[in-house]
Amino acid sequence: MGQLQNEFFEYQAKTTFYASGFEVEKAIGNYIYGKDGTAYLDFVAGVSANTLGHSHPKIVQAIKEQAEKYLHVMVYGEYALEKPVQICKILAENLPSPLHRTYLVNSGTEAIEASLKLAKRYTGRQEIISFIDAYHGNTQGSLSVAGRETNKIPFQPLLPGISFINFNKEEDLKKITEKTACVIVETIQGAAGFITPEKDYLFKLKKRCEQVGALLILDEIQPGFGRTGKLFAFQWYNVVPDILVMGKGMAGGVPIGAFMASAEMMDSLADHPKLGHVTTFGGNPLPAAAACVVMEELLTTDLMEQVHEKEKLFREKLQHQEIISINGRGLMLAVQLKSPEFTLAVAKKCMEKGLIVFWQFYKNEYMRISPPLTITKEEIIKGCSIILDSIEEVAKQ
Repeated sequence: MGQLQNEFFEYQAKTTFYASGFEVEKAIGNYIYGKDGTAYLDFVAGVSANTLGHSHPKIVQAIKEQAEKYLHVMVYGEYALEKPVQICKILAENLPSPLHRTYLVNSGTEAIEASLKLAKRYTGRQEIISFIDAYHGNTQGSLSVAGRETNKIPFQPLLPGISFINFNKEEDLKKITEKTACVIVETIQGAAGFITPEKDYLFKLKKRCEQVGALLILDEIQPGFGRTGKLFAFQWYNVVPDILVMGKGMAGGVPIGAFMASAEMMDSLADHPKLGHVTTFGGNPLPAAAACVVMEELLTTDLMEQVHEKEKLFREKLQHQEIISINGRGLMLAVQLKSPEFTLAVAKKCMEKGLIVFWQFYKNEYMRISPPLTITKEEIIKGCSIILDSIEEVAKQ
């Protein structure tokens, strides 16, 4: 191990005992480069965060220009700052009514926390309904609405008043009642293996919420910002949420999160009590500047239009007897292999061959493919060839 790797394992707290400690020198475009100069094609994009690839020149330039003007100047919501205002305006102009006002925060999980508070504050109700196998982050409120009990037991007690229903199971919708403040759901379930909504499920879910006066919160932290071929995945499913949560790819690799609702709803968070949600660094001008670039690129280029053909190419190339299925939509695909152990071995073999893939949080048998939207067809063919070779080699072991 190199010195950096040694110090990484010595001083930096770990999320698991399986971290690779890969020593990164630089990252440009759709590649990450190791300290030894080896280039690795990136099929993960920082877990859907690097929408425009690595070190996109326009993002880098926007950050530099903003840094030369000012960094943090005041806690969120007090001063009018150009780039935070601009990204909120762009979102309002490109999303359907009643989504109009945006609250900028530091991460997706903080946006989840605040959206739950907003729903309870606005409705005056306390019950929250989430979904089995849901994943919304790891702070205590976000963890409370996670749908995997084994991940929650060590941290109990968590938030009370939370019930769980099954994704895509229409008969469970009757469990949403006049006591329900909100239903929170991932438009596409992420940690569970990129499970997409069936038929008119999300439409029927929203109708049920409307019938009983509950709010619908859509978690678009992973599929948002062009990853499915539209700005947000809900635009495929004939539904508009009451509260929209976003993060990850919003600023192309810079930490940020946000939640969005009607002006009336968002105003309720500012009074009784004041500072219903407050954050020191939320709305920081650096990530806001980067987010403006991401939105501009998505809205003025054909990157989103390319997503369908790129998905089609992935599905055409990833044909192998060991591949059971491919879940997901657009450039968020989950390749199901026969076991978690097999998938982890394939991922390791891919890394040895110069390709970065990952696995799904809850279901490790699913190999995660979520490259930058800038991935080229040639790079897709190259990466898929590495995956197939790796599967073949692991299968023979």
